[in-house]
Amino acid sequence: MISAFLNTANARLGRYFPEQRIYLKTESDMRYVRLTPFAQISATTILAFLFLWLLFSTTIVLIEATQSSGERDQSGSQQRLFEQRLSALSQDLNLRTNEAISAQKRFNKALAQVSQMQTTLLASDDQLRELETGIDVIQNTLRRAIKERDAARAETKDIKAKVKGPKGVKRSIQEIADDAQDSLYYMAEALESAALNTGTLEDEIASAEEMIANLEHVQAGTNLRNELILARLEEAVELSTEPLRNMLSAVGLDVDVLLDQVRDGYLGQGGPLLSPALEKLGDTQDGLINRSQLIVNGFDTLNLYAVAIQNIPFGIPLQNKYRLTSSFGIRTDPKEGGKRMHEGTDFASGYGTPLYAPADGIITYANWESGYGRLIKISHKFGIETRYGHLSLLRVKVGQKVSRGERIGDMGNSGRSTGTHLHYEVRMNGKPVNPMTFIRAAKNVF
Repeated sequence: MISAFLNTANARLGRYFPEQRIYLKTESDMRYVRLTPFAQISATTILAFLFLWLLFSTTIVLIEATQSSGERDQSGSQQRLFEQRLSALSQDLNLRTNEAISAQKRFNKALAQVSQMQTTLLASDDQLRELETGIDVIQNTLRRAIKERDAARAETKDIKAKVKGPKGVKRSIQEIADDAQDSLYYMAEALESAALNTGTLEDEIASAEEMIANLEHVQAGTNLRNELILARLEEAVELSTEPLRNMLSAVGLDVDVLLDQVRDGYLGQGGPLLSPALEKLGDTQDGLINRSQLIVNGFDTLNLYAVAIQNIPFGIPLQNKYRLTSSFGIRTDPKEGGKRMHEGTDFASGYGTPLYAPADGIITYANWESGYGRLIKISHKFGIETRYGHLSLLRVKVGQKVSRGERIGDMGNSGRSTGTHLHYEVRMNGKPVNPMTFIRAAKNVF
C-alpha cells in the first residue's frame, strides 16, 4: 500500500521534480543513487526546516553572544594557557628525543668497547698457547738431561767392570798394575767428563725450574686478566641485552619468537659459534671455553636484536619541532562532532616539514586515498605496517625499499583535515595500535 502511494506521488510530482541520478565511480565499477521526486521534495522540506531553525538559532546565539563577552575572554585565556602547555610539552618531547639520540651514541660506544675486549681475549688465548709451547720445550730439555745422566752412570759402571777383569784368569802383577793404571786414567777422564756433565745438567735443571716458576707466575696473571675480561664482557652483554628485550616486550612482541624469525630469515646458518682460538685450548680449559661460548652467543643475540629493531618502527617520523595535537583512541570528530575511533596519532608542524621512515621496509602504497589525502604505507617485518596521511608531497613509489631515517614525504593538509599535520598509524597484523607505545618503549634505549 505504501509502495503504491509512493509510486503515485512520484508520478504526479515528476512533472515538477524530475527524477535525478548521482553517479559514484570507483576503481573497479560505477554505481548511482536515484533521487525520486518524493525524495527531492522531502529533502527540500528538510533543508527549508533546517534553514529556518538555523536562522532562529543564529538569532538566539547573537543575542546571547552580547551577554557572554566576559566568558569568551576567559575561554580565550584558558585556550592560551592550553597552547602554552602544549608548547612546553613539545619542547620536553624534543629534549627527550635528543636524550634518546645521546643514549644511542653511548650504546654504540659500549658495543665498540665490548668488541675491543673480545679482541683482547683472543690475544690472551694466543699468549696462552705460546706459554704452553714454552713448557713443552722445557719438558723436552729435562728429558734429554735425564737421558744423558743415565748414560754417564752406565759408562761409569762399564769402567768399573773392566778394572776388575774377567773371573778365573790369572795375570802377572805387572799386567794387573798396567791394566789398573790404564783403567784409573780412563776412569779419571770418565769421572771428570761425568762431573762436567752433571754440573751442566744441574744448571739446566735449575734454569728450567726457574723458567717453569716464571711461566706459572705469568699463567696466573693471564688467568686473572682473562677472568676480569670475561667478567666485563658478561656484564656488558647483560646490560646491553636487557633493555632491548624490555623494549620489544613493551610493544607486545614475543621476543623469543621474534629472535627465531630473525635468525631463520637473516643468518641462514647453524651450529655452535666457537672461535678457532678457543677450540684449541683443550679439555683443561673447559670453564674458559664455556664462559667464552656464552659471551659469543650473547653477542650473536645482540646482533639479532639489532636486526629486529632496524625493522620495527621505534621513534617518531619527524626530526623538526612538532606538537602532539590528537592521540590514539576515542575522540570527538573535528569535522562532524560525535565520538569516533582515531586509529593513529596526529603531529602538527610547518607545511612541507620532512617526514622520515622510522624503520626499514617496503612501500606498498603511495597515492591519494579518501579521508587520508595523500597517503604512504610502509610494510615492515614481523607483520607491522605504518601509515602517513594528509601529506603535501610523496617522495617514494610503490615497491621501493626504504631504510630507517630515509625521507619519504612532506607534511601537508590534504584529505579530510582541519590543518597542517601528520596522521601517523602503526598496525600489527592489520590491527591499529597506539604509536606512542613504540615511541615510549624506545625512550630509554635510543
